[in-house]
Amino acid sequence: MDDAAPIPVRSRHRFAAAFTQAGQGALRALKVAGRVGLDHALPPTCMACKRAVGEPGGLCAACWRQLDFICEPLCERLGVPLEAGANRLSPLAAQHPPAYGRARAAVCFGEVARELVHGFKYADRTDLADPLAGLMARAGTELLRDAEALVPVPLHPRRLFKRRFNQSALLALGIERRSAVPMRPAWLVRRRATTPQVGLDRAARAENVAGAFAVPDAARAEVAGRRIVLVDDVLTTGATLDACAKALLRAGAERVDVLVFARVVDGMTTPIS
Repeated sequence: MDDAAPIPVRSRHRFAAAFTQAGQGALRALKVAGRVGLDHALPPTCMACKRAVGEPGGLCAACWRQLDFICEPLCERLGVPLEAGANRLSPLAAQHPPAYGRARAAVCFGEVARELVHGFKYADRTDLADPLAGLMARAGTELLRDAEALVPVPLHPRRLFKRRFNQSALLALGIERRSAVPMRPAWLVRRRATTPQVGLDRAARAENVAGAFAVPDAARAEVAGRRIVLVDDVLTTGATLDACAKALLRAGAERVDVLVFARVVDGMTTPIS
C-alpha cells in the first residue's frame, strides 16, 4: 500500500494556530465520533439552551428570537446599530476613531450570545465554531468582498496551551471555507502575555494590550499592501482589535477591518474575557 501523501507545511501551520499539537488530533476525533454516536441516539439540541431542535448546529425558536442580529442602519466605522435617519457615523466613532477601518458583528452581545461564546471558549464546544462562523460570514459580506486575508487574533502561547485551541482561528477557518479568503495566522503574534480584560475600563484595556501584538519579520513582506480582515469572537471596547490593527498597519497593510461574532452595545450584557 502506498504511503499517504504528506500534509503540506502551510496546512500544518494553519491548523496548529487553532489547536496545540500534543494529542489534540486524536482527542478531537474521539469527541467528534462520540457526538456522531449521540446524534444517532439522541435528538439534536439547541446550541444555547439544549432544548430539542430539528437539526444539529441550530437554535430553538425562543433562543433565535432573543438573538439580537445587527442590521442596517448601522455605524459605518464601528458597526453598532443606529436609529433610522441618524448620521452614518456614531458619536463614539467620531470621538474615538479606531485604528481599523470598519467593524462588523453578527449580533449584539446579549444573554444568548453570551451563552454561545462561553460554551465555545470555556466548555470545549468547538462544534459551535462553524455555525457561528456562518453568521459572521453573512454579517461581513461587505468586508470580505475584496479582502485578501483573514488574520485571527492570536493567543499568547501559555494561554493557547491552557485552552488547547484558539477560538478566533477556528472562526477564521469557518469564514475561509465560506468566502475563499485565505486565513493567515502567521501574520500576527502576541509577543507578551496580558491580564484578562474583563473588569477594565476603556483606558485600562488599551494600556493592557499596548504593544502586545507584532507582525513577525518573516511575514512583513506578505502583509505589506494587503487588505486584511481581523477575526475575533467578541468586540467590547475594541482595545485588543485596535492594538492588532496598529501592528498590521505599521507593517504596511493597506487596510484592516474587523469581523466578530458579537459586539457589546451600550447598556447590554457585560461580556466575558
